[in-house]
Amino acid sequence: MIRTGVVGASGWARASHLPALTALSEYEVTAVATTRQESADRVAAEYGVPLAFADPGMLIAHDHVELVVVSVKAPEHAKVIRAALEAGKHVLSEWPLTVDPTEAAELADLASAAGVVHAVCLQGHHSPDMRFVTDLIADGRIGRLESAILVASGSPLGGASLPAELAWSTEPAGGTSVLTIMAGHFLPMLEQMAGRLVEVTARLPRLHDRVAVAGTGKTVVNRMPSQVLLHGLLDSGATASIAVHGGSGSPDGFFVKLVGSEGTLTATQPRPGVYMHWTDWDIRSDGERVTIPDAYRTVPFDPAAGPVANVAALYQEIARALAEGRPAYPDFHAAARHHRVLAAIERAAESGGTEQVS
Repeated sequence: MIRTGVVGASGWARASHLPALTALSEYEVTAVATTRQESADRVAAEYGVPLAFADPGMLIAHDHVELVVVSVKAPEHAKVIRAALEAGKHVLSEWPLTVDPTEAAELADLASAAGVVHAVCLQGHHSPDMRFVTDLIADGRIGRLESAILVASGSPLGGASLPAELAWSTEPAGGTSVLTIMAGHFLPMLEQMAGRLVEVTARLPRLHDRVAVAGTGKTVVNRMPSQVLLHGLLDSGATASIAVHGGSGSPDGFFVKLVGSEGTLTATQPRPGVYMHWTDWDIRSDGERVTIPDAYRTVPFDPAAGPVANVAALYQEIARALAEGRPAYPDFHAAARHHRVLAAIERAAESGGTEQVS
């Protein structure tokens, strides 16, 4: 069993990583860390974890931790990742890997040099529905791919108001926006299905100079975009048109359309309030519904239950990588490449021109 410690266990990890880990036979959660001992103890008791720390360094150093899960705020990722790599531990980091593309590349190189398995939680790469659509395209279901279209909600980011727990996200230093988080998860899925972006033009409109903090009667200065508008060329030869719009409530779904020389595939949300990397899809080929084979679903979770299913599928990939002595996917190098995509989008939006993606 892979003995795992979770840093930042009281937030997102409590609803996704910990349920996934405790349901998979390949893993044993041996330690959790939060910013306060009381909350660490509470999470440890909830999930039956033997070790609880207020100091992530103690978790990383412990002999009973082989894999470190980094689930703190994005600006703090790099510090925890570096400490884990120096200790020779395997690492799974939440997305984004860091808040700077140059540092992302440095972390990828450090991870390779450390000789450990490293991965980033872009769990959409392991969505059964996305993998099924990818296979349909690769098998020629719609002929040669000619265009890829994605429209998706980035709520609750980018809107006129924010939940109080996200009030800190209105500054670029926080690394959390409709571009970095929402488009940051959606674009890798589109690229996996349709091909990598090699050229982009973009707009990042900022519609709200100040945003309301829900339930407080206060507003805060906002320096983050409200929408991501993107046109691009893919290495497959197809074109891409992407719109990720912000909002103040729950997400109102997504729409993917892949147009080929001999047909069209579409994917939409099966129920309200979900993101494309969290859930199963309603997939249609030329308007006719297509059922995903059961073999694509490998985790003990109903995809209708939320994000935990695809997070668990990522953990299965990490377990296979460790057993087979190979890199996991997506690893830190894949994460660094996705950071370069986002940086190219920002440059294109600033210049009003076309940017190449490396």
